[in-house]
Amino acid sequence: MWQRPRRATTVAGVLVVVGTVAGALSVVPVLEQPGYLDRLTAHHGQVVRGAVFQAVMVPACAGFAVALHPLLRRTDPGLGAAFVGFRFVAAAFHLVGVVALALLLPVGEAYDGAPAAVAASLEVQAELLRVGRDLVNHVAVIVPLALGDTALFAVLHRRRLVPRWLSGCGLAGAALSVVASVLLLAGAVPVVSAVYLGLNAPLGVQSLVLAGWLVVKGFAGGVLSGRSSS
Repeated sequence: MWQRPRRATTVAGVLVVVGTVAGALSVVPVLEQPGYLDRLTAHHGQVVRGAVFQAVMVPACAGFAVALHPLLRRTDPGLGAAFVGFRFVAAAFHLVGVVALALLLPVGEAYDGAPAAVAASLEVQAELLRVGRDLVNHVAVIVPLALGDTALFAVLHRRRLVPRWLSGCGLAGAALSVVASVLLLAGAVPVVSAVYLGLNAPLGVQSLVLAGWLVVKGFAGGVLSGRSSS
């Protein structure tokens, strides 16, 4: 019984790292520059790279939940199901972000050399796709991720499957991430800002620490036999 749970937590920890690296590589800097539509075709490879790595985040996001769910349902089936459900919602929105980014490429190609009237229309289309992708990535993805992580950390905290300081930091970080998304949705902060990035940083750091813990330590022994240690 020991080998299977340890394999699951190891896989989960590795998927967190994969998702974090893919997330960093999915950033498309050209989209944050003024007049990005003029540069879009020249930065075709950057856009494609961003779409590919965001696509990698789909199985990483969902796989993390799939790996841990058989262990979590032994201690709290309800919260375990909520964790998986919210993770799959976030993974689906990642796909929407991939599609939005891919659609920017033909708009950029059509924009090059287009008449002024057509160019103005293409600028509106491109901005809708860019802003839409930002809202998908930083609201529609982040909020379900944070809600799913809240369910996960609640189980980990209640059953002491990891140290309580680690699960407690996760609960606080998830709450801060939701606050960041609400501020972004309200137009109070931009994506590239110290406030938004600062509010998301605690959960990002905690996720990497949790990943290391899952790979090296796994869960506390009580989950292996279905016992609670609350």
